[in-house]
Amino acid sequence: MTSEKDITGQGRKMGRNAGMKADGTLDSVHSILGTDMKEGTIKARTVNPDVPVDKLGDTERAKYNKTNKNYTEKKTIIKEKVYVTESFSKPPFRYSEASLVKKLEELGIGRPSTYAPTISTIQNRKYVEKGTFEGQNRSYTQLKLVNDEISYDSLRENVGTNKGKLIPTDVGIIVNDFLVANFKNILDYSFTAKVEQSFDQIAEGSENWIGMIKVFYDSFHKTVDFVKENAIRESGERVLGNDPKTGRVVKVRLGRFGPIAQIGEPDDEEKPIFVSLSPGHQLESLKLEEALELFKLPKSIGIYKDKEVTVNNGRFGPYVKFQDMFVSLPKGEDPMSVELDRAIALIQEKLTADAPIYTFDQLPVTKGKGRFGPFLKWNGLFINVNKKYDFENLSNDDIETLINDKIQKEKEKLITYWSEEDIRIEKARWGRYNIIKGSKKVEIGKDVDPTKITLELAKQYLNTKMAKK
Repeated sequence: MTSEKDITGQGRKMGRNAGMKADGTLDSVHSILGTDMKEGTIKARTVNPDVPVDKLGDTERAKYNKTNKNYTEKKTIIKEKVYVTESFSKPPFRYSEASLVKKLEELGIGRPSTYAPTISTIQNRKYVEKGTFEGQNRSYTQLKLVNDEISYDSLRENVGTNKGKLIPTDVGIIVNDFLVANFKNILDYSFTAKVEQSFDQIAEGSENWIGMIKVFYDSFHKTVDFVKENAIRESGERVLGNDPKTGRVVKVRLGRFGPIAQIGEPDDEEKPIFVSLSPGHQLESLKLEEALELFKLPKSIGIYKDKEVTVNNGRFGPYVKFQDMFVSLPKGEDPMSVELDRAIALIQEKLTADAPIYTFDQLPVTKGKGRFGPFLKWNGLFINVNKKYDFENLSNDDIETLINDKIQKEKEKLITYWSEEDIRIEKARWGRYNIIKGSKKVEIGKDVDPTKITLELAKQYLNTKMAKK
């Protein structure tokens, strides 16, 4: 005899036996305990618990024997309560910073002192980013058998949340695939753990570090040289299909400035068309329809102050363009859904934010926040504002101090300046120097005295750099 049973959480397993697909979605309609249910409910099959097995007809007896192989015909199955819950396939588990540290500890990779820098490095290199998606509500069905009465409830759950989790980027996925394909031994967990153990033994004095490093780098160097000469460059390229208008191939890949979609091939009569992917899109999951939508950008959405307003998608995400102004859309906002009223509101917010906050030496001072934090802009100079200042409440004295400090640093950095050619020599990091003309920059070594470089020699350095490019 079976008493009260709760099989909640076994929806996928039971679903396969009851008309559900392997991924947990519903397939067809069966009967539950002799009662036909509506389309879309979970299905299962058994016999009337009040009828002894020996009293069943041939058809019902066959059904019973097929479903309940572990019971003899003399027994009756009594199910006072049965719950069958619909379930769905789940995406891969994503690590948070805390759970990643725990996993590193379990695998013996790294040490407490290296966990934080390691995680910071993969974020700074844009291999992973913290998820911001709050998830979405999804309905699922739960069937109940209570006292021979069948009912079903439509329940809801929040799924797909990744907020605070470390989500691999397109760059991270491609780099990982390349390393796995070409450096299998180096990426092996046990190998990495063994190296860490060797470091511990070196610290204790029980292993010679020169011998350990030599053994590692001899084989590693050979692998690097081989990969350098023979490995195929990874781009994550994936063909999505063909453009219905032109018949040209549509693909996605990693470009110089990030993930892009492309219509056409380089050897086509007509040049390929490119468009940047939105931050919410990924190379491995983007569909043809989604890619084709991106090619509708830039899109004109109207006129404001006698000037055209457009929306587009760029290297750093979607934006509104008005005259020479670029206004980034808030994260998650679809550029295709932006209308003129919304664009005007964003433009006005930008104008307010970019309005001068002070005048220094008869020139306006503005402030903003960029990739490297808060800054002031004055006379073409971008001045970083460090944490010792209250950026939202800068005083006039704070502003003047920041500008004067920047001016002094620029003076100290400048070695030589030829104004007629707009060529200058400046101090660089690590005791080196740069020769600069516009956006072109050439680094010279420590062994070169920058004060003895003539204008003609500086031009030669710049021309050599340009020739190499």
